[in-house]
Amino acid sequence: MSKKQKIKPAVAVSNRTSDPYLTLGAGRVESDKFWRWGDDNLFPSALALMARRSVTHRRIINDKADYISGKGFVCDETQQPRLAAFLGRANGDGESLRQILNKLAFDKALFGNAFLEVVTDAGHTFLSLYHQDASRCRVARDSRHILLHHDWAAFNAAQARTLPLYPTFEPQADGTLRAMVHYKDYEPMFTHYGVPPYIAGFNVSAIAYKTDKWNISRLDNSFQLSGVMMLDSSVDSDADAERIVRLAEQKFAGNPGQVMFVIREGSENDNSRFIPIASQNEGDWQALHEQAVSDIVVAHSWFRTLSGLDYAAGFSAERILHEYEVALNTVILAEQAELTEPIRQVLAAVLGLDTSSLQIVNRPPTRSKPIYMKVWEARKADGLEYDPDDERQQAFLSEITKYNIRSIE
Repeated sequence: MSKKQKIKPAVAVSNRTSDPYLTLGAGRVESDKFWRWGDDNLFPSALALMARRSVTHRRIINDKADYISGKGFVCDETQQPRLAAFLGRANGDGESLRQILNKLAFDKALFGNAFLEVVTDAGHTFLSLYHQDASRCRVARDSRHILLHHDWAAFNAAQARTLPLYPTFEPQADGTLRAMVHYKDYEPMFTHYGVPPYIAGFNVSAIAYKTDKWNISRLDNSFQLSGVMMLDSSVDSDADAERIVRLAEQKFAGNPGQVMFVIREGSENDNSRFIPIASQNEGDWQALHEQAVSDIVVAHSWFRTLSGLDYAAGFSAERILHEYEVALNTVILAEQAELTEPIRQVLAAVLGLDTSSLQIVNRPPTRSKPIYMKVWEARKADGLEYDPDDERQQAFLSEITKYNIRSIE
């Protein structure tokens, strides 16, 4: 082993500060040609906007990201101290590997795509991993590079940056070598971008948002009824009639609570009156909203109790644990394996680290293990590595006053 290899740190020293493209130097985009993400190339913006509007939709995305990133990473610290140090500080911004994984999981759950930037140098003396906002990334026309731009609605090739897809690295103006890992959910007929798994529920997410908006409008208008406003008024011109309508709209109209104004020739007695249109569709709106919420959960391949639903019917720890076990074995573990596989490859290729002991700690949202269970039995039940002969794992759960990772690792 050379002297240079002996002193190389495992943790990155490159800091992006506030601009993730600051150290990349002048733009090297050779062409403004790229594969559009959606018909107008702004499909990610539409997905992000809907996630900000639909309550259940956003809750599921948040929870998926949290469950997939788990409670953090653990490894054999005695055998792999450099790997343990990297887990706590994976880039120059001071982010832990768990924080990066959480952002990747969030993007993948929201967009069906996620991007991870890999930074090193020619001597592999350090490694940095950065999450890149998927909405700012596009696949170049050569399908071997990723273009990054801050505003794709006003694309300017001179302001864009390009990075090669891993495992190809390209030198940058700051002396670093950089590459990009592109995660994407498979979808037939889509080659360059993945499609989010909830795409079939995109419309019902809009329904849930619109029913919420409708209720807010009713509150804003004090639940006033819609109807017809009959106005007795003599007008000399169409302009006067228009003025009367506008004044009445400002005073009476609402949304809902929408009012249609009818002006008729006035008489000696003022017979102006409001004729309400009674609506009996509140039940239909409620049923529509509930159906939309259920469809959103199904479209996400997720579970109601893990989405914060059904708590009104009573808190059932047993059901939560059951659904968590199903989610763990059908969604969570698969996503964790997909997201961490490239990270393991990078750690081995760049830093030469053994990642066989690297694991994500998964814990259910509630616990029901008996206090007389031993630590190794609890680890076995959670699908973690266990050793019945390890003295530390012979302790009973009742003896552990502070249930943390280090106490049982």
